[in-house]
Amino acid sequence: MNKLSDIGLIGLAVMGENLVLNMESKGFQVSVFNRSKQKVDDFLAARARGKNIIGTYSIEDLVSSLEHPRKVMLMIKAGSAVDDMIATLIPHLSPGDIIIDGGNTHFPDTNRRTALVESKGLLYIGTGVSGGEEGALLGPSIMPGGSKTAWPIVKPIFQAISAKVEDGSPCCDWVGENGAGHFVKMVHNGIEYGDMQLICEAYQIMRDYLNMSADEMHLVLKEWNKGELNSYLIEITRDILAYKDTDGKPLVDKILDTAGQKGTGKWTAVSALDLGIPLTLIGEAVFSRCLSAVKNERVDASKILSGPASKFTGDKTKFINDIKDALYASKIVSYAQGYALMQAAATEYKWKLNYGGIALMWRGGCIIRSAFLTKIKEAFDNNPAINNLMLDPFFKEKVEKAQTGWRNVVSAAAMNGIPVPAISSALGYFDGYRCEKLPANLLQAQRDYFGAHTYERTDKPRGEFFHTNWTGRGGTTASSTYNV
Repeated sequence: MNKLSDIGLIGLAVMGENLVLNMESKGFQVSVFNRSKQKVDDFLAARARGKNIIGTYSIEDLVSSLEHPRKVMLMIKAGSAVDDMIATLIPHLSPGDIIIDGGNTHFPDTNRRTALVESKGLLYIGTGVSGGEEGALLGPSIMPGGSKTAWPIVKPIFQAISAKVEDGSPCCDWVGENGAGHFVKMVHNGIEYGDMQLICEAYQIMRDYLNMSADEMHLVLKEWNKGELNSYLIEITRDILAYKDTDGKPLVDKILDTAGQKGTGKWTAVSALDLGIPLTLIGEAVFSRCLSAVKNERVDASKILSGPASKFTGDKTKFINDIKDALYASKIVSYAQGYALMQAAATEYKWKLNYGGIALMWRGGCIIRSAFLTKIKEAFDNNPAINNLMLDPFFKEKVEKAQTGWRNVVSAAAMNGIPVPAISSALGYFDGYRCEKLPANLLQAQRDYFGAHTYERTDKPRGEFFHTNWTGRGGTTASSTYNV
């Protein structure tokens, strides 16, 4: 046993405990602290019993148990609790020591905290950790950002405990300065929202339009998981559909249809609005959770508002394949939008993001892990400056090949009253993105008519703005030109 620990961790909830056990299993000695002394005692007496883990009962004891430069990782609730703990830690640390926030923190907070901690002569890392309880224990995806000089110091630990892809590469690498790591984790979670909603919409179509049982859908998902849709979320959905309650009936059928959320999907959508990126699919996924939450209103509305009675006629096997195509094409759109958001953020915040490397970090350990991500890495390897993933030859071919089935599904859902907001918004984005001439010329004319907001002309160079006195009463004064 080392005299001093390699790293300290504060916060022994599910993720914290499992990360500690993961670190210890890779040969690191870990000191732990929790505000509740009993939590430390319980951990040492049970899961940490006989392991190279040191319990401490004060911040002073925790810090004094660590080798220099000290590394203290926080696995506590995001928000003011992190600020309070940083304030508590700073007086006990020395120049060059590192504070690590591994929670789901909003990236502007990490920007602010990095500046604060560095002003005290210390280093700061804000890192996304994805994979849930199992990932934390066996190998998560880790997305660190913050003080770049801290990275070589924590790299051996982070890469040792992270998930590995087939060639042994760790699902962890440096993302960028300040809040870049937490931004990338936020986008990961936004894509996670999108993937989950897409799968749920495919499930609802099969359940309510094709009248399939949970067992029948289980077999479909089982087959999908063997091909291009292979992913962690398809895998667990397959298992959920097969799970039986104590009476032998599918448990999923007994779960109330109202979903929770912790905010990372909302942060992603708001960031997209701030940066002017059309993140339509993830936005719809967030709003779908909000709509699910008004359960009582929906029950009342179902007794008042009517729509078409759904009835399927046709080739069931073929339509299931159409659903698969719609799901796959929509998934491509979701990732294309997520990457467009990261590219815009990199420009806005002056981050140098490695987009292929991010796909590799997401390839294993995290919730959105899938074979799909290898193709994203290849796309950026082939063209690091690509504007949209749908322009990559592989994704172009796939989305165009899938669009007939995609359109069949959206059409059938609309005609039969089945809500598919994420799948249909993905198709709308695809059609809008490939449209050479959108009706925004009319929109801009409307803006100029009521607010003198000016417009550009097709017969003049870009950057020249014009105003028309549409009514003859407005004069020649125009509003200044700007975009929010």
